[in-house]
This record gives sequence, structure tokens and C-alpha cells, in this order.
Amino acid sequence: MPWLPMRKLLLIGPGGSGKSTLAAAIASRTKIPVVHLDTIFWRAGWVETPREEWVRTVEGMIQADAWIMDGNYGGTLDRRLAACDSVVFLDMPAYLCVWRILRRRWQFRGRSRPDMAEGCAEKLGLDFVYWALSYRYRRRPAVLAKLEAARAAGKHVVVLASRQDVQAFLATL
Repeated sequence: MPWLPMRKLLLIGPGGSGKSTLAAAIASRTKIPVVHLDTIFWRAGWVETPREEWVRTVEGMIQADAWIMDGNYGGTLDRRLAACDSVVFLDMPAYLCVWRILRRRWQFRGRSRPDMAEGCAEKLGLDFVYWALSYRYRRRPAVLAKLEAARAAGKHVVVLASRQDVQAFLATL
């Protein structure tokens, strides 16, 4: 499947699905700048950006000429879907996502990972693990509906459900 020209790519999927890793790989091939939403939303000590400020920040970011934006943040998903020309949904199995979350926690224990805000040392909370485990039946149906609407509106939508899908997709860039 050849990839169509893109300027504004949205990467979404459950925690641990590989959004940030894929964003970096796409950026290295396309030279489009990456926006890791986690680095902007979170403040030191895992403090959230206030909602009104977050919406304004996202509104400003989506005005840029080109970007690869990774992250979910449902409160601004509709805005980002409207602004993008392409969407990649990483529809990975829950067991793989949880394995990656656990591996990431071990790898970055006591420090912030590169795609996270400074001062947010990697942690492992049961609520986050539950969110990743329950994503397929709690969040996925609504996301798929939004992606169908985006496709109908002319957006290029790709669903990748395995590591092999990701490798095949990267090979088209």
C-alpha cells in the first residue's frame, strides 16, 4: 500500500502500542517534525495542563504547516482529526501493549523517557495498566467510529494491528 503524500499525521492507539516509536521512525524518513503530546500536556511531577490552556495549545499546534502528532487525549481528538490529512491507528493487542508498558517502566525507571515531559519519571500505575487492558472494548469502538467519519471526510486512515503491519507501513515511506 503506497503511502499518500502527508503533511499532518495523527498517531493514536492505546498506551504501549508504539505511537512515539513509530512517530520517530516516520519523522526520520519524511523529515516532518514530531509533536509528542505527552511532552506538552504533562508538567514536572505529573501535573496536568489545565483544560482551557491545553485546548488553546492544541489549537496553536495544529495550525503549523506540517506535523506528526502522537498521543490520544480524547478531549482534543476531534480538533486534531479535523486538522490532519492522515491518521494511523495502532490497534495492537492488549498483551503486547502491557508488555511494552512494563518494559518501558523497567528501561526508564527513575527518569523521564525521551517522549515524556522533563520531571515526569517513568511510573507504573494500575489505572494506566487497566486503561491499556480495557482500551479494546472501552475506547476502541468510539475511535473506530471517528476514523470511519474521518475516512468519509477524505482523510487517509491506516489501521496497523501488528508489528508486521508497522514494518510494512514503514517500508512504503
